[in-house]
Amino acid sequence: MTQQFTRRKFLQSACITISALTVSASGLDKALAAVTGVGPMATCDVLIIGSGGAGLRAAVAALKKNPKLNVVVVSKCMPSRNATCMAEGGINGVTDFSKGDSYELHCYDTVKGGDYLVDQDATLKFCEQAGPTILELDYLGMPFSRTEDGKVKARPFGGASKVRCNYSADKTGHIVAHVCLDEALTRGVKFLMDHELLDLGVDNGRCEGAVLRNIRTGEIAPVRAKAVVLATGGYTRIFWNRTSTPYIATGDGVAAALRAGVPFKDPEMIQFHPTGVVHGGVLITEAARGEGGYLLNNKGERFMKNYAAAKMELAPRDIVARAIETEIREGRGYGQGLESYVLLDLVHLGRNKIVNDLPQIRHVGKLFENIDLVDKPMIIRPTAHYSMGGIAVSKFDDMSTPMPGLFSAGEASCVSIHGANRLGGNSLADAVVTGKIAGDGAAAYASQADQSSGKRLADLSDQWQSRFKEVTSGGDAKQMYALREEMGAQLWDNMGIFRTQAKLATLNDTLAEMRSRYDALRVPNASPVYNTAFTEYVELGNMLQLAQAACLAATERKESRGAHTREDFPKRDDANFLKHSMVSMDEGGKLHMGWKDVEITKFKPEERKY
Repeated sequence: MTQQFTRRKFLQSACITISALTVSASGLDKALAAVTGVGPMATCDVLIIGSGGAGLRAAVAALKKNPKLNVVVVSKCMPSRNATCMAEGGINGVTDFSKGDSYELHCYDTVKGGDYLVDQDATLKFCEQAGPTILELDYLGMPFSRTEDGKVKARPFGGASKVRCNYSADKTGHIVAHVCLDEALTRGVKFLMDHELLDLGVDNGRCEGAVLRNIRTGEIAPVRAKAVVLATGGYTRIFWNRTSTPYIATGDGVAAALRAGVPFKDPEMIQFHPTGVVHGGVLITEAARGEGGYLLNNKGERFMKNYAAAKMELAPRDIVARAIETEIREGRGYGQGLESYVLLDLVHLGRNKIVNDLPQIRHVGKLFENIDLVDKPMIIRPTAHYSMGGIAVSKFDDMSTPMPGLFSAGEASCVSIHGANRLGGNSLADAVVTGKIAGDGAAAYASQADQSSGKRLADLSDQWQSRFKEVTSGGDAKQMYALREEMGAQLWDNMGIFRTQAKLATLNDTLAEMRSRYDALRVPNASPVYNTAFTEYVELGNMLQLAQAACLAATERKESRGAHTREDFPKRDDANFLKHSMVSMDEGGKLHMGWKDVEITKFKPEERKY
């Protein structure tokens, strides 16, 4: 990939159309068509939904596993604009064993950081693969920051007992995404650009492909596949008004899997990053604190001494976020209402350190708050950041779900590496490690599987085409956008950092009423071409669905654990809730609550102190 690589060149060299995947009805297809009435249909072997680090790694792994497979990546936007690019601070993995670090210690820090809602068998395997994965990225040419002797540079990060957060300045995720994209293009991965996932097709309990919509043309079409990998990222855009994630992070894959019958695991476990800019919530990376930044209240105190004296600003994210909100609630912050804040002071680090190691957040500070971190402290407040919950994964070794033919990876998945609170630096490691595993697993499955008839997919496609005509029959788009804003505000107020039964009950009723309003919405644009209002309509429906699931699980988890803080149940309750919440949906759309035991191997639950 050259420096002159552009969207136009990407479209010309790596992108295909649905029609390019459509095969003539012959042989088995012809026989099936005679029985089912299904004509020629777009078909591939492995369909990967999502073009972030996890999706790109999955595509490369699948092709390497079996070069004869037809592997296609579906992308809602340019791959270079995915959520992986937003993970700035670094990527965790043990690459230096000289100072007493080990995979087992990385695992222990992760388990403790996740407040023991972590499946330890999967997490140890993850930690064992994270370090070698970083070295693989280095081999592929990733421009890591370097020590004087040329080794990959690492910085301290929250909740870690050793320095193992490897980084490229404070643009690590952006660079990881581009390295993965470069490798995918080199390997000949093909993309369906500007396509969104509408639904998954299920035939006799097996995933048979997906219904996609071309955002540019409006074409709605089924794509049959032997294996599908969902790598669509998280769902924290449900907190619409205050989140660090991009506008595309609407949980499309998680919602589609839930509708298809796959459980939504730990949906209430949503991470609030301690340091987002006050106006909008864009991220100020944890690297700022890893490099020595201070958090100050309106008395000029480094208040973290009162919450985690040993770790101070490098305590796990849930602890730091609660500390900041407590300072604000008790009158030791600045400002009023949603514009309340504390200070993140980096001035003492000096211009050279900030310019060389933290250039991205300096840019963000100037852009969003007109503050230069070199000269004055940044105003910050917690922001919705990461989804620990996601699509239930049955087996870490291939990232398969309970539904045959369906795999998941990255933030969209939940194999319970992160439990109730993800450690900073573990998200990028999760994406590249689980992405590769899911690609291997999907390729192995597809190499042995037969294509389905596609009957259910064809029916779903027809239903969505009818729905498009109905929804775009008239109305006022302003109502949709107002509903979206209200959803974000209600979630922040009632299912934010601090939760109570009364707040959650209010939210449950409000979301049900919002769902009714959503079902009655109409969009006043009947044109299929670049109908972004319909795109946003679909995304809003997914977000409301996932918000209701998260509210249900948060209501039923009557304890405080990690990012889930119940003020009416302030203690962790291992006797009753050392288990994963499992939300499922029946054919009528009703949500049901279930539980699954946490896998505990070596590290027995103990009080979490920092």
